[in-house]
Amino acid sequence: MLYEILQKARKEGLMAIEKDVESPHDSPIFSKFPVVGHDHHVIEFTTDYLRMMVSGNLNAHEIEALMDSEIDTHHAEAHAPVAALARLAGALPAFGIVAAVLGVVNTMGSVGQPPAVLGGMIGSALVGTFLGILLAYGVMEPLGGLLEQKMEDAAKELQCIKTTLLASMQGYNPTTAIEFGRKVLFSTDRPSFSELESHVRGKK
Repeated sequence: MLYEILQKARKEGLMAIEKDVESPHDSPIFSKFPVVGHDHHVIEFTTDYLRMMVSGNLNAHEIEALMDSEIDTHHAEAHAPVAALARLAGALPAFGIVAAVLGVVNTMGSVGQPPAVLGGMIGSALVGTFLGILLAYGVMEPLGGLLEQKMEDAAKELQCIKTTLLASMQGYNPTTAIEFGRKVLFSTDRPSFSELESHVRGKK
């Protein structure tokens, strides 16, 4: 997507991408990439800074500072639910212990009951501890880890866009600019040089 936008700007001038930037959902370029098009963070981030590039009012260093601030804000917002899940995971074992203690107290009040009855009551008390630990370490922590990974992936995507656009502003051609962006991606998401080159050749 970035290659096609930058290539159009290079061939026809920055003003040629103004309509794409102002109405990305009606843009023939953005429409080719529905997965990206459904991510409003990516679309807004990309179009906002392309708009600044078209206006020409800010230099690369000023735009880079703005990008860094926006990425930091996005990261802080995305981290809030991760932190909430971490706190919940830390509290659940304590709730389990409280449930166990209440169960033991209830059992002590029935100390005159037969052993079979007392055993069942003690078992019920321990279920609270088990559930607290299971929910904390078997559900909440993995869920928090998944959200954190998605948060990091989203941040890396914005960093890739940032690096590519800044490289373009510094005078690099679109092919080189997207190579800069490729290097920022995690190895699990990063296409090889030959894969990217093949894709670019297909767009020419």
